[in-house]
Amino acid sequence: SFSYFITFFRMKKPFKFIFVFILIFILFAAASVFYWVANLKIPDFESFPERKIAQSTKIYDRTGEILLYDIHRDVRRTIAPCNEISRHLKNATVAIEDRNFYRHRGVSPSSIFRALLVNLRRGEVSQGASTITQQLVKNTFLEPERSYTRKLKEMVLALKIERKYSKEEILNFYLNEVYYGEASYGVESASETFFGKSAKDLTLAESAYLAALPKAPSYYSPYGPRQKELGERKNLVLRKMKELGYINEEEEEGAREEKVIFRNFAKESLRSPHFVMYVRDYLISKYGKDLVEEGGLKVFTTLDYELQQKAENLVKEFVEKEEKEF
Repeated sequence: SFSYFITFFRMKKPFKFIFVFILIFILFAAASVFYWVANLKIPDFESFPERKIAQSTKIYDRTGEILLYDIHRDVRRTIAPCNEISRHLKNATVAIEDRNFYRHRGVSPSSIFRALLVNLRRGEVSQGASTITQQLVKNTFLEPERSYTRKLKEMVLALKIERKYSKEEILNFYLNEVYYGEASYGVESASETFFGKSAKDLTLAESAYLAALPKAPSYYSPYGPRQKELGERKNLVLRKMKELGYINEEEEEGAREEKVIFRNFAKESLRSPHFVMYVRDYLISKYGKDLVEEGGLKVFTTLDYELQQKAENLVKEFVEKEEKEF
């Protein structure tokens, strides 16, 4: 270090000036980052009313007068205590979302490095590496934009949260906040919506289905056209649970074969469900999930709802008649 000190004094003045300027800039930048990190407030997860509120997208028929579907109509959210959530669901969520949840401290360096390589190769922020803790921060307190600044803030908050809360508390916060589709936030409302039961009474197969939904609630909706894909993702959840030792081979096989009945919620909550799900999936593929679910869009479709109702009634009447007579 003394030799570097001597070298500095032997430098010519222009080089000395540049060297000092760079050093001051680095120190100033480091101090700014340290100050920003130190003053970043930890969110209070007990005060959910202060979180961001999504604007609902509405889908209408061709007249613009008949509302076919409001993506966030009658938003349901019921907070469930940790001891009233099925252990199967907790394990299923960890297995599919963040298998190292109980080992990391809020962020996963290996996942971040892998995602960074993918993003650099594609020239855009197209892949994240969010742990459950980071997803909790993102879903609850941050805007949905994709940027390195937001990602850094997400990581810093995740590290701070891990120091303040236990793993079980963090998982419980996440399960009470995550969106499962059909205007259902949190596992308790999702359990009631899809299965008509409390989250504490979920079977292994039902838990695997619920854990499969948050990645893409619209795409994997049990009321949409991709029930095969939903079943495949449910089986993926079960396989990962077995890999982590949460269930054995016999339990996995039993859950794969279990016949799960979804409550007929689609009929109760929206008009022309298959058409509406098609429109919603098209919008998401064209404009992105965040804009469709939170952008407050007004969508006018080609469907004539009155004619659609007449067609459905005629089909129902004559199909039942033909079925009885022949």
